[in-house]
Amino acid sequence: MDIVSAMGLNQMSGLDNIAEKSTTKVIAVTGGKGGVGKTNISVNLALALAKKNKRVMLFDADLSLANIDVLLGLNVDKNLSHVLSGDVDLQDIIVNGPEGIKVVPASSGIQRMCELTELEQMGIIQAFSEITTDIDYLLVDTAAGISSEVVSFIKASQEIIMVVCNEPTSMTDAYATIKILSRDYGIKDFQLIANMVTNPYEGKKLFNKLYRVAEKFLDVQLSFLGAVPFDTCVRKSVQRQQAVINAYPCAKATEAILKIRDQLLEQPNTIANQGNIAFFLEKLLDNEAILLGA
Repeated sequence: MDIVSAMGLNQMSGLDNIAEKSTTKVIAVTGGKGGVGKTNISVNLALALAKKNKRVMLFDADLSLANIDVLLGLNVDKNLSHVLSGDVDLQDIIVNGPEGIKVVPASSGIQRMCELTELEQMGIIQAFSEITTDIDYLLVDTAAGISSEVVSFIKASQEIIMVVCNEPTSMTDAYATIKILSRDYGIKDFQLIANMVTNPYEGKKLFNKLYRVAEKFLDVQLSFLGAVPFDTCVRKSVQRQQAVINAYPCAKATEAILKIRDQLLEQPNTIANQGNIAFFLEKLLDNEAILLGA
């Protein structure tokens, strides 16, 4: 049975399990355009949180061009495409990563994963409600752009981190993404990380530039999470298939990521009554009911 059929049979089971699962903060990491270092931020932030004894799951939501398993040198036999086909359950594809993080791998180079229907996207979301692992943070590393898949995962997340770098296309695409998410989907709160900057001042300058434009033309709230400097250690760590915070613990990029981690940990928990792994199903249930003809 494929995941869509299973979803039709079990669409209420996720809601029944909500009260039984621990509070989880769900953060989507996105970036508008590709090439801004979004996946590296996701991977290193996940490991940084785990180093503080947080239970972390990292979901590779770039469904057709996944690479988190490659970045971490993980051996993956099954991925999200096998869940979609009904061969395995989501729990069966989760692999253990460094620092004890759990990784949900997607597929790479499979055209079919670029063409999921909205119902299939919600089937993936439904599958998360069946996960039994207790976690504190679920990081969702989205694909680049603003496709329906990206929007689905962002809509279902409780917080959004927008990664930008000092390129006009990055800033333009980040603004366009924020505009679309705000105007069309009512998402108002965004946190920003400036990546591959020359110094912290440049990162704050990028944030201020985007903040001023957004304040003038959009009804959104932007906050600055931090800046990660350009660091050759990042490229070296990728070549070693390790996260920079493990491969080069004294690197400038590592220091910046740990500061961002600490800032995240200091944020108040405002999701005590709604945050858990079944958040996807709960937040999209209305749309799902429409699609299923309920």
